[in-house]
Amino acid sequence: MHLLHLDASARTASFSRDLSARYAAAWRGTYRYRDLAADPPPVITEAWTEICDQLMADGITEIHRYPEAVRTPDQRAAWAIVEPLLAELVAADTVLIGTPMYNYSVPAALKLWIDQVTFPRMSLAGRRFVVAGARGGTHDYHERYLRDFFAGHFGVEDVEFVTAELTNSLVDPLLANRKADHVASYEAAVARIAW
Repeated sequence: MHLLHLDASARTASFSRDLSARYAAAWRGTYRYRDLAADPPPVITEAWTEICDQLMADGITEIHRYPEAVRTPDQRAAWAIVEPLLAELVAADTVLIGTPMYNYSVPAALKLWIDQVTFPRMSLAGRRFVVAGARGGTHDYHERYLRDFFAGHFGVEDVEFVTAELTNSLVDPLLANRKADHVASYEAAVARIAW
C-alpha cells in the first residue's frame, strides 16, 4: 500500500501538520510526501483549460490516456507541471491531506494542487482520502467542500476527516473560554489518528 501525504498549512508547527504527521508515522507501506505550502504548484493556465476541453471533445476519461490531448507547445508546458503531480496521486492507495481551514475554505496552496490534478470525468474510485484538519472555530466549511469535491470530481466516497477545532482559542481573547473545548477536540483527534 502506498500513501501520498500532502501538507497545506502555512504554519510549520500547525495542528493539521501535527495530526497528518501522526497518521503518516503509523503508516506501514511506501510513502511520498509533498509540502504544498513550501512548494505550491503554479496556477493553471489557459493551456491547461485547453487540455480539459480536448479531453471532453475526444471523450477521453482514462487517466493514462490524458497525454493524447496534449498537442501544442503551451499545452506541453502545462502538462509538464501536471504530470508529476498526477502520477503521485494515481500511484496512491491512500491520500493524506493535512490542511487547516482558511477563510471558510482550504489554503490556496491546496486549491492550486486540486486545480492541477483534476480533469473532466476522471475517477479515482478505490482510493481512500484522509483529511487531518484544523479550524479556528467550529465551522466545517472546508470539510463540506472537500467531501463534495472528492465525491463529485474523483468518485471517492471513502473519506475520513480528523479535525482539531477551536485552535484560535489559544490566541484570541474572545475565545479564551473555549480552550478546554479545543483541548478535548485535539485529544479526540489524536486518539482517532492512533488506531
